[in-house]
Amino acid sequence: MKPVLFVRNDSFETFGIATRAFETSGVPIQVFDAIDADAPRPSLDGVGGVVMFGSSYNVDDTDRHPFLKEIRDLTREAVERGLPYLGICLGAQVLARALDRPAPAAPVKEVGFEAVHPTPAAAGDRLLSHYAEGDLVFQWHQDTFELPDDAELLATGDAVALQAYRVGDLTWGVQWHFEIDRGEIETWLDAFSAEADLLSTWGKTPEAVRAEADARLADHEAKGVETFRRFAEVMRERP
Repeated sequence: MKPVLFVRNDSFETFGIATRAFETSGVPIQVFDAIDADAPRPSLDGVGGVVMFGSSYNVDDTDRHPFLKEIRDLTREAVERGLPYLGICLGAQVLARALDRPAPAAPVKEVGFEAVHPTPAAAGDRLLSHYAEGDLVFQWHQDTFELPDDAELLATGDAVALQAYRVGDLTWGVQWHFEIDRGEIETWLDAFSAEADLLSTWGKTPEAVRAEADARLADHEAKGVETFRRFAEVMRERP
């Protein structure tokens, strides 16, 4: 079984539930620390699939953060090779940019648990069909994306319309952080709170986000594990 390539795009990225989900599925993991300027871009020759994780950076801020161009090029290469690709938050925006669509600022900033609405196309999607109308998913983003050509919209949101899409049979972009676990939520909240006030910048207090996590995270993690299990199956079935 070829490994899945985890692309880390932020120093606060711990991969949440993703590591144990793939280990349980019997898929080895290879990590590319894209934010490390000394880390060479990996060859995709021996890779079975790519998971592009999120970041606090804007996808177009390539002058200040050149790694963003590197991960865009890596994404385009993965799609052109026909490798299974799963972009999460920034990863969904990078995918749109790699396919020549913009990733502008969202109309609002989203943090914490917000409802998503699967489209009719999601019912037959092999990755996201287990999400139901109104499921509350964890968000932390201020940017969005426009749909690439020939993309199938899989989920919408109330405040930010585009939430998940598929291109072809092997390529997905998902705006919400289905990989998140409690430890990662705490890491992100602590890191942000050390620099700024969450309520004034994002509209919720850390305590409110924690209360939402207390109520919602168990179901959220279960759906996230299932998403990764299904992606592992996509990888396994590809020649």
